[in-house]
Amino acid sequence: MTQSLDKSAIRDAATIILIRDPGGTPSVLMGQRGAGAAFLPSKFVFPGGAVDRADASVPLAGDLSRICADKLAQRPVTPHAPSPQTLATAAIRELWEETGLRLARPAPQAPSLWGNFHATSGQPDPSALRFVFRALTPPGAPRRFDARFFLANADAVLGDLDDFSDAGDELSHLHWAPLAKVRALDLPFITEVVLAQVQSMLPNLDAPKDVPFIVNDDTSRIVML
Repeated sequence: MTQSLDKSAIRDAATIILIRDPGGTPSVLMGQRGAGAAFLPSKFVFPGGAVDRADASVPLAGDLSRICADKLAQRPVTPHAPSPQTLATAAIRELWEETGLRLARPAPQAPSLWGNFHATSGQPDPSALRFVFRALTPPGAPRRFDARFFLANADAVLGDLDDFSDAGDELSHLHWAPLAKVRALDLPFITEVVLAQVQSMLPNLDAPKDVPFIVNDDTSRIVML
């Protein structure tokens, strides 16, 4: 029997894969979710989370690439899917909230937002983001997300890449995991799949021509955006 897709149970989400030294010995920023988390407890994950309504009104210092924006706009699932720019903003905000790192550009009159994100006049900048993967959480999960995965070079971070002092409490054990050894961590299956996709791209960080989308609605399949 075919199971209908309950779109009201799905939240749009954005995740960011931050890569350090992509052309040399690459490492990826990872953190561990709490043991009591409702979604993926104790797993090591990339920073990310659900889109907030306020993300649509945050001023940005740069533009998302056209090829990424076009692909992000394809195949909406939720009734009011966010714009590509809102998804990119959510990824930047989640990175900031969970790690304290700012994907930003110096701006002379940056607005006061997201706590002290604006310290040293940094304004959110999505221009380094590359849309590389998308996955819909399968039916039956405690929470369901339509997650867009963004890749970015850590060089685009404004500030010290090893300073997690402004991180929230959602992720612990924040660290730069060597890409060659990251699979030794306790990872969700989807994280392993995305890591394989990213590893196949390096050292190139250009926007990919095709973006895999794992669709878990009434069937489980992969389509290319």
